[in-house]
Amino acid sequence: MRDGFVKVAAGTPEIRVADCIYNAQQIIALMKQAEEGHVKVLTLPELCVTGYTCGDLFLQDTLLDGALDALRTIMEATRELEVLTALGMPLRSGNKLYNCAVVIQRGQVVAVVPKTYIPNYGEFYEKRWFTSWAGTEEHGFSVRVPDLDGEYGPWSLMYGACPLIQCPDIPGLTVGIEICEDLWAADAPSRTLAQQGATLILNLSASNEVVGKADYRRSLVCGQSARLMCGYIYADAGEGESTTDLVFAGHNMIAENGALLAESRFTTGLTVSEIDVQKLCYERRRVTTFSNTPDAPYEVAQFTVEETVLTRAFPANPFVPADRGDREARCQEILNIAASGLKKRLAHTHAKTAVVGLSGGLDSTLALLITARAMAMLGRPMTDITAVTMPCFGTTSRTKSNAQILAERIGTEFRTIDIGEAVKVHFRDIGQSMDDLSVTFENGQARERTQVIMDIANKQGGMVIGTGDLSELALGWATYNGDHMSMY
Repeated sequence: MRDGFVKVAAGTPEIRVADCIYNAQQIIALMKQAEEGHVKVLTLPELCVTGYTCGDLFLQDTLLDGALDALRTIMEATRELEVLTALGMPLRSGNKLYNCAVVIQRGQVVAVVPKTYIPNYGEFYEKRWFTSWAGTEEHGFSVRVPDLDGEYGPWSLMYGACPLIQCPDIPGLTVGIEICEDLWAADAPSRTLAQQGATLILNLSASNEVVGKADYRRSLVCGQSARLMCGYIYADAGEGESTTDLVFAGHNMIAENGALLAESRFTTGLTVSEIDVQKLCYERRRVTTFSNTPDAPYEVAQFTVEETVLTRAFPANPFVPADRGDREARCQEILNIAASGLKKRLAHTHAKTAVVGLSGGLDSTLALLITARAMAMLGRPMTDITAVTMPCFGTTSRTKSNAQILAERIGTEFRTIDIGEAVKVHFRDIGQSMDDLSVTFENGQARERTQVIMDIANKQGGMVIGTGDLSELALGWATYNGDHMSMY
């Protein structure tokens, strides 16, 4: 420490889901990099030893034993490192499984902290596998973790109070830990941790990306650090996590008393800054409303209100930023999130090409732009994209030429396949009159187009990139077994 500062870091390793051996090596590399950079406290993501998106593999002893072996490997490889590191992994206690932060230093376990609030809503199904430690304090929490002096030694922690990690060498530096959803809770564990003396909160997280969530997440981290007058290190899962349902971007942040000191996103590695512990201690002394004790009971008061007269303005288009700069940033955000997910799928499946049905309309144009960005992220040529336009009965020359110009500008392979005759043959086979412009007339063309691009993808060892949007799915506008079908 110098003049009250301590160097801290949030790190996101590039992982492979359920590959604990590979993940251990990536974690070791980050810890050594942090040590070389004189980082004293390092936070890594939630369940980074196994990967957050293991699903029902969390119920398998093979994965859980592999995680313990990986932890032992990490401890052996870092026994000479001073950096205090919190990493995430699943641990068994009794007949239950807990989502835990394991804190290590110099090859030894310093603390084990289980997650308090287990989400089970939206895209998150953690209660399917993990148990919250809340409510089990009377019985304590006991787990077995690797001990470098023996094969496996018991390590137990009795929870009568929140776990704190103090540093006698740096006056005022006390570390507390919460995990991901804990921060979103109304009564976050960090509140009690701060009241009991924690000046530095570590959050091991695996927070997915949807449009606008990064801003909300940033406000939570900054707001919590301001409210608790603490340093807050937030480490997020990123590259290598599955994108079956979710996209992860490694949104790492370091905040101090409301100020965002450092931030990174859509990248791996370390995000580093310094926390002024002396300043935090001073602010807590100065602000007399900051409590150093747990909540005392309060009496309940009541009040009544008359009907509210609304004066607050609400935008007519709440999901579209009014400011042009914000709007352009939002568009880039959408493209980056979608392209990052597609990038992972292309790499994971070893797809030789990406096939896009290009009509010249908005949806397929957006799909092609996202595909081009994903290919650029992978360092692959645009010719690995096959853009196919398939004119039929209702195709105009304008939309057809738009498709061709777009493909040429991007530099993709471009193919024109007229499906008119194929559709006519199909109509004759099923007895569909060309004069009957019913739903069959329209859907027959859509399904023929899907068949064409699916077969092209098969021939090329590639995958079809879907061009439908959420509005179409919600309204049932997409053709079933037609343009609603794709590999991604």
